[in-house]
Amino acid sequence: MKIAAITDDGKTISQHFGRAPYYLVVTIENGQIVNREMRDKLGHTHFVNDPHKEDQPGQPHGFGPAAQDRHTRMAEAIADCQALLCGGMGRGAYESMRARNVQPIVTDLVSIDEAARAFIEGRLTDQTDRLH
Repeated sequence: MKIAAITDDGKTISQHFGRAPYYLVVTIENGQIVNREMRDKLGHTHFVNDPHKEDQPGQPHGFGPAAQDRHTRMAEAIADCQALLCGGMGRGAYESMRARNVQPIVTDLVSIDEAARAFIEGRLTDQTDRLH
């Protein structure tokens, strides 16, 4: 199993999905982390010149076609992962990950190692109240 964490430094979970520049992908076998891989992550800075037409009438922020396209492009790097650990993200990004069979988990844990252990042990709670 592979799980990804959004990160700025490879050690801590970033607080905002869209702004983090990397994913740390950990491979789990027999309840242990057996591999770590840093992957580049597209973020807000990569889409600065894209037209911002996502908030269409009657469409909540992050759910429009342009936003969904950005979320799809952000998710390509972790298509082989089953879960995504983050400190916060928009509801549109959250639902986009779920639609791609990547389970987003919003957590207040900062350490990637601690959060990964909690995930492995089934103790990690998805704090959806932290979605924005």
